[in-house]
Amino acid sequence: MKKYFTSITKTALVLVYLVIVAGALVRMTGSGMGCPDWPKCFGYYIPPTDVIELTWLPNREFDKGQVIIKDETLLVAKDHFTTADTFDASHWERYTKHDYAIFNPLHTWVEYINRLCGAVAGIAVFAMAIASFSFWKQKKAIVFLSWLSVFMMGFQAWLGATVVYSVLNPIKITVHMVMALVIVAVILYILKLAKPAGNTYPKDALFKNLLIISLALTLIQVVLGTQVRQFVDEQIKLVGYNTSLWLEHPLVAFYFHRTFSVLVFLINVAILVRNRKLNLGFSKTVWVLVLLVLEIVSGIAMYYLDFPFGSQTTHLVIASLLFGIQFYLILESRQQNPVVAHP
Repeated sequence: MKKYFTSITKTALVLVYLVIVAGALVRMTGSGMGCPDWPKCFGYYIPPTDVIELTWLPNREFDKGQVIIKDETLLVAKDHFTTADTFDASHWERYTKHDYAIFNPLHTWVEYINRLCGAVAGIAVFAMAIASFSFWKQKKAIVFLSWLSVFMMGFQAWLGATVVYSVLNPIKITVHMVMALVIVAVILYILKLAKPAGNTYPKDALFKNLLIISLALTLIQVVLGTQVRQFVDEQIKLVGYNTSLWLEHPLVAFYFHRTFSVLVFLINVAILVRNRKLNLGFSKTVWVLVLLVLEIVSGIAMYYLDFPFGSQTTHLVIASLLFGIQFYLILESRQQNPVVAHP
């Protein structure tokens, strides 16, 4: 199993990122409440495609747990039964987690695909944990971290449920997003531990500290960006999909978010310059700067071009990739040797 471990772990990492992409699509399309219950969707393992499936009808068979929308309320079947000619309330109980009772097939299936991606990623992480036992004698940390990842995936699924039950509470959405990045970081650390010892790099304390500061600022940016996104969601409720009005009067967090992007960019320029000046050999510093430029461009597009299609998803996904590469750079910087002074 050891020879397949790295491939399994990389697959798990890609699938976790796919979940982040799917989550970004959920936010972009406003599909967060597409499935108002959890883990099923309107009481089904495969969600409905038409509102008629969520409508009470005479002489129709229902299974326990299936959901209908009646009088703008979600009702859950209490048992398995076939409806009579008239509605019998004794077979139904009101859904009590929240009072959101709207069916939109697009939103439902976008959210369902997001959950499906999460389930597949969870299976991949579990497979990684099983395969990690091949490292038990050499590196027990890989085993512990792999099973920690399984626990975190379960915790992340529970967080997703609480987000739905809270009808998209912004604080819970932020925690949900940050937890996804923590899972990415742990899997990257596992990959680094499983990788055979490679080249070491010249040691430079300032370079390493700049990497840590840059990563911290990226996390702050993610949190601030989530707050801006919540503000946009509230504007959509007020003005609809008139994108030119979404940031007409932005909140203070938006200006912090925009200002921090300049600071992050300048710090990473300093990192790139120092890497080249001292010939440290960290090639991924170029990747970071490219992603930062793309991130800033997508942010400018959202503000000045009124949120072109896909820009929000692109913005979030790039931020997630940026975090991953920055974290891996920090892991690489731990393989530094002291710089040898030449006469």
